Amino acid sequence: MTIERRVDARGLLCPLPVLRLRKVLLELPAGAIVRLIATDPMAAVDVPHFCRQGGHAMVAMRELDEGALEFTVHRGPSAPSAAGGLTPEDI
Repeated sequence: MTIERRVDARGLLCPLPVLRLRKVLLELPAGAIVRLIATDPMAAVDVPHFCRQGGHAMVAMRELDEGALEFTVHRGPSAPSAAGGLTPEDI
């Protein structure tokens, strides 16, 4: 069974969409799928970079209505666990 979550980051500016994505990924096991929706144009750069650096796979990016982008991210096995700790500033 694949776990799938959705993160709505519309209206948030860099770095908040990636930080929201990171928070959700930390809560999920390896193999989970997260769909991030963002309207910040920088997300098109930030999300792929975050995935490469964090051991995740960005499997798709598509344009939605009104300038939104949807990113489909597969949580990688080598990503840090929630024990790595988020600070309140990460949320």
